[in-house]
Amino acid sequence: MSTENEGTAVPPAPSAPPVPVDAPASSAQPPAALHQSPAAPTAPPAEAPTAQLPPTPPQASTSSQGHRPPDPSWPPPPPPAGTPSYGGGDGMGGGFGEGPGGGSGDGWGAAYQPPAPKSGRGRGGLVAGILIAALVAGGLGGGLGYTLAKNNDDSGSTTVSASDSGGSLKRDAGTVAGVAQKALPSTVTIQAEGSNGEGGTGTGFVFDKQGHIVTNNHVVAEAVDGGKLSATFPDGKKYDAKVVGHAQGYDVAVIKLENAPSDLNPLPLGDSDKVAVGDSTIAIGAPFGLSDTVTTGIISAKNRPVASSDGSADSKASYMSALQTDASINPGNSGGPLLDAQGNVIGINSAIQSSSNGSFGTGQAGSIGLGFAIPVNQAEFVAKQLIKTGKPVYAKIGASVSLEETTNGAKLTEQGVGGSEPVEPGGPAADAGLKPGDVITKLDDRVIDSGPTLIGEIWTHAPGDEVTITYERSGKQHTAELTLGSKLGDD
Repeated sequence: MSTENEGTAVPPAPSAPPVPVDAPASSAQPPAALHQSPAAPTAPPAEAPTAQLPPTPPQASTSSQGHRPPDPSWPPPPPPAGTPSYGGGDGMGGGFGEGPGGGSGDGWGAAYQPPAPKSGRGRGGLVAGILIAALVAGGLGGGLGYTLAKNNDDSGSTTVSASDSGGSLKRDAGTVAGVAQKALPSTVTIQAEGSNGEGGTGTGFVFDKQGHIVTNNHVVAEAVDGGKLSATFPDGKKYDAKVVGHAQGYDVAVIKLENAPSDLNPLPLGDSDKVAVGDSTIAIGAPFGLSDTVTTGIISAKNRPVASSDGSADSKASYMSALQTDASINPGNSGGPLLDAQGNVIGINSAIQSSSNGSFGTGQAGSIGLGFAIPVNQAEFVAKQLIKTGKPVYAKIGASVSLEETTNGAKLTEQGVGGSEPVEPGGPAADAGLKPGDVITKLDDRVIDSGPTLIGEIWTHAPGDEVTITYERSGKQHTAELTLGSKLGDD
């Protein structure tokens, strides 16, 4: 399903797994993504691509009809317009969608949008105006209430004061207030600025005592090459930071604080595999630049296929098998922690589905209760690899797959680009007996209804993992055992 990351709207997601459903109609509203401060321009419609799973190098189809061969670029080719966007900073993006000849125009994921140009009457001014208006209205209401009370002093009515103020009440562990009180000091608001002066706002959380902060790739993407990064804690302390490593395919990044304090408290990591639908969730972030905001909800679905990009013509897609939550997530929440009721991190907020493209007059989409988070088990694996080598490692089957959205499975393409083979000779898929034209319908017990779903599921695994592939060939069903290969880096 498509979602938006920073500033771009995302196509709708498929029905809750594992049962596949009909592909979303082209008229369906694309999901929206978590935003960074500014929103990115929507990319022009693109043709339905094909992707390597994961490709080595990945390939995208160039054929003008039917299924296209994989694109040689890595990671998979950019999703068509309408793809979900990332949910990191103050703006939202679009995600994966199909192009001409692909059927639905919706897609899975969310993309990052660069911040809008700053001006004296930009988003900050609008938000401030709204807040001030609320205060003025409150003042008028209070004044009116005081006048009425004074005029009725002779009525004999009285008021009763509470024995304790709210500030003196105990915040028990396990309550939302208790979790927030403990977790907030270990979260940061990230300001990213590119060499061109554009950037956005996102969120991150303390990963270890050495000063590493985990966030989304799309939150820091603008600052990767010659940009500036800073992280501000709730107590107002601000630190310069640098990118240690970033994984565009996973939409995960690690930054490190410069001159990090010695009293950092990493947030405890939970087990996203044990999360159940209905479990309570707590999200922390900086929606629309409002730092240290806490929202609550539940896990509304698991294993939701999401493909996202920043919506630009040359963008590359990110894929995840996401945790879905109805906790309010908006532009600026990207990269922030999704916590369970005990305060353990179970995911990284990354994208949202949105019903519109504007709020606060910014042109950015907002939450309608459909947010998507990268499962922490996957994020932890990726973060450790980035800290260790600076580059991500992807699991792969060594075959090119069509990215057209269907409900029939993930079809291996019939031909490659530039003479390359659609099934890598000597690769995992070839060794397992898979051939071009085969349609993969299951990976272990997970139903596969499209290429993007297959990519997301493969990337929940580590290289070397053994999986069972169920596929159809000439109308007959087959199964094969396959050991996943590896691909180093996004290039």
